[in-house]
Amino acid sequence: MSEADADIRRVLTIAFRGTSEINLLDLERFFSFDMEWVAPHEAEEAVKQLTASGWLTNEQQVVKLAVEIGEVEVPLGWFPRPSKLLSPPQASAVNEHRDSKPQSSATVLSSPTEEIPHAPADEILDPRARLTKRLVRFISRNSGLEASELKRRAERKIAAFHHITPWLSYALVAREQGLEMNDIADALAVI
Repeated sequence: MSEADADIRRVLTIAFRGTSEINLLDLERFFSFDMEWVAPHEAEEAVKQLTASGWLTNEQQVVKLAVEIGEVEVPLGWFPRPSKLLSPPQASAVNEHRDSKPQSSATVLSSPTEEIPHAPADEILDPRARLTKRLVRFISRNSGLEASELKRRAERKIAAFHHITPWLSYALVAREQGLEMNDIADALAVI
């Protein structure tokens, strides 16, 4: 199963948690306003593309799963790239991971010391990427929020702004918590 297939399965696991059908407009609202995965004007297109590629069926404004998605693990704070929702792979090419029944609830993985995902190439381009863990500990200690909550809030910032680094998203969370930004800048100082 490709990464794009896995992402679509995660999206559908989250969207159809506890239900087998969703009103078309509710699904569009879920993608754009509830989860903030795509902009409101892209949500309609995302649902159309998921239907056209065979993942969903749409009968009289009621959307249902067209494939069995099986057991899917959804990491805490995970979100799809909008491009994967707007250009999903064909569902017919994804039948090797089918189980006997659709998964109706997401399996959420979490760890309080969960690492901040970033590629080694990010560290070369931005030396502050190596300091993200230190920044998280600093913010957690000074704000009283747990690292997992900071991670959740930072990922929402990344989802909203799209083109920001993890360390910057944590800095924005720190600002929301009323922390002194000079201290945050010092924590990110690269010598």
